[in-house]
Amino acid sequence: MTRQVYFVPAAETQVASVKKKTAVTTSWVSVDAKGQGTVLDVDKYAIMRRVQIHARDLRVLDPMLSYPSTVLGREKVIVLNLEHIKAIITAEEVLLRDPFDDNVIPIVAELKRRLPQEKNLTCQGLGEEEEEHIGLRNDVNTGEENEFPFEFRALEVALEAICSFLDARTRELETDTYPALDELTSKISSRNLDHVRKLKSAMTRLTNRVQKVRDELEQLLDDDDDMADLYLSRKLAGACSPVSVSGAPNWYPSSPTIGSKISRTSRASALTAEEDNDVEELEMLLEAYFMQIDNTLNKLTTLREYIDDTEDYINIQLDNHRNQLIQLELFLSSGTVCLSIYSLVAAIFGMNIPYTWKEGHGYMFKWVVILTGLLCTSTFTSIISYARHKGLIGS
Repeated sequence: MTRQVYFVPAAETQVASVKKKTAVTTSWVSVDAKGQGTVLDVDKYAIMRRVQIHARDLRVLDPMLSYPSTVLGREKVIVLNLEHIKAIITAEEVLLRDPFDDNVIPIVAELKRRLPQEKNLTCQGLGEEEEEHIGLRNDVNTGEENEFPFEFRALEVALEAICSFLDARTRELETDTYPALDELTSKISSRNLDHVRKLKSAMTRLTNRVQKVRDELEQLLDDDDDMADLYLSRKLAGACSPVSVSGAPNWYPSSPTIGSKISRTSRASALTAEEDNDVEELEMLLEAYFMQIDNTLNKLTTLREYIDDTEDYINIQLDNHRNQLIQLELFLSSGTVCLSIYSLVAAIFGMNIPYTWKEGHGYMFKWVVILTGLLCTSTFTSIISYARHKGLIGS
């Protein structure tokens, strides 16, 4: 038995591997602390190695999977899934998926504008006369950075973008809905009813989207441990234990600010345990945008109530028209009964039956007609009075 060996051309293998690789790559944009953006075309495994997250956390950002709005705090990253904003925030950079999407492009521009540290902007162009104030300015800026680290600046941009996006959609819906409801109130037609139905469906979908974002922020605010997981800079600083004063490397021995830097390091190391449980800064940030998204939800709730009130008004109008039709039907039915009585009498006297009092009693025709008319009128009046007494028709 001979072995048959088949050789696959290298070019075809490379083309197949390139196609396979191209099929699974995704576009990302990386924005660092300096505001510099880099577009990346990588697969999910490269992203997992880059930011060190599990595959289940990365699936949350997959647009093909229907995951609700989520803010996850992991050991070294924050996984952010808010509508079209699908981002991974680390202590040093922000990875944003689909950077060429129309809704994502403004967010990338805003991240590039707001992520750079302010001290890099304020220290440019300083003269020699202001060198003595650099240490003080650095202290102030360092304090600001400790109060608002990089990941929170990125998180604020994302929350502001999604809250503004949903609020803009709500205002557009209000602009279209209120005139449509007023038009429907003035004229009930199939076209107006169908237009309002579509607007109500859009409002329901938008309400669900706003509600998911609000619930996620509320869940974060209710759990201090989840908020503490979002402090990436604090966890990074805790992983790198601070050096002591005696063992501090003497990079700038003649610098007048080295003493203040060492004292800040000492104070930071003494208060590390207290800071681990301090989530007030993040809580204030989340509360601000929670109030904004809650205000958007209140607008949609008010719009829903207005729609419900309009529906109630339309139902009242339809009930009124229905009652008018019932009243007309009752009048016609009463008249039909009276005419039936009149026809019955005429039919009786019109029978071809011989009777004696027909001869010489011609005046009886006049009395029969008069008495039958009075009977029909009294019957019609009795039926209408009974219907009014029972409330079937208006007075």
